[in-house]
Amino acid sequence: MMESGGMDRKNLGDSVPTHRAHPKDRSGADPHFAVPIGSATRGRLRFTGGAHWLVVRAELHLPDLCQVRFGDRMPTMGARRGVVSVRYPRFLTDDWLSYQSERPAHLTLNASLPWDVEVRGGVSQLVAELRALRLGSLLLEGGASRVEVMLPSPSGTVAVLILGGASNVTIYRPAGVSARLRVEGGATNLTFDGRHTGAAGGELDLRTSNHDGATDRYEFAITGGANNVSIEGDERSEP
Repeated sequence: MMESGGMDRKNLGDSVPTHRAHPKDRSGADPHFAVPIGSATRGRLRFTGGAHWLVVRAELHLPDLCQVRFGDRMPTMGARRGVVSVRYPRFLTDDWLSYQSERPAHLTLNASLPWDVEVRGGVSQLVAELRALRLGSLLLEGGASRVEVMLPSPSGTVAVLILGGASNVTIYRPAGVSARLRVEGGATNLTFDGRHTGAAGGELDLRTSNHDGATDRYEFAITGGANNVSIEGDERSEP
């Protein structure tokens, strides 16, 4: 485990290398913990057992690698060499996506480092404001439902993968940024760069007009089908 300013075993478990951070996050609410940046030159945020009701954002002048404030459910959390791992306890019901949490978890990432973000095990009710981040990749594995993502300008080819189906997903990228979308398993009510598909079976392969030859671009892929999915340019974040 990486060095830290201490542990708070009462809230986050016995193996969490975090310390109580100051100042508090913008909400002013506790608990609030931080992962020291140490010698990390890039970050990776990993949810290994799924996530529900999660807000992720990036901040350039954050003094730590990341700061976190969890909602009503406390996960096990660890960090090593820039990799921040979060695992929630198993849900009591078979369908964890139906779990209703009163308060979301908030994670703020240090935007001075490039990051890869991955959620394995399914995700529901995710808001990711990543426009200030240098994003290497985004992976949502196990299905995604009720997700909104705001992406930054890409550097090179950036992969955004949703594996296991997508429902009620909205993704914004900076307007004019080159992109390609591949969907396996059919699509219903899909919008990509102003083009709407009511229903389509099999595989889809859609590209922006400036895709071929572009150096900086997004490669989107969805497996398991897409329902009510929108991937559009955002005029508020010009590349």
